[in-house]
Amino acid sequence: MKRTIFALPAALAALTLAAAPAAAQSRNCAPRDTVVKRLAEKYGESRQSIGMGQQGMVMETFASDETGSWTITVTTPNGMTCLVASGQSYEVLAEALPNTDSDV
Repeated sequence: MKRTIFALPAALAALTLAAAPAAAQSRNCAPRDTVVKRLAEKYGESRQSIGMGQQGMVMETFASDETGSWTITVTTPNGMTCLVASGQSYEVLAEALPNTDSDV
């Protein structure tokens, strides 16, 4: 699969981080080292992007170049990582910013 820069829309990131406190209560959470190891061993996924959220939460996207599987996680300040979303057909994108000239 070709490699370029991945851009995650801000709206998705905001939605993901807003859902994290509820997800922290579910079975989809474990210590970060455990989650990262499982994503690598079972799905061949490695970290593709990272972002800081409110209240010290960290959002990460993991994906496999070979299978196209992807997973979005949120890690809380106490080190618990929760699975927020996952799917198939991951593709890295490099998109130019829109023209912001007021003369256009």
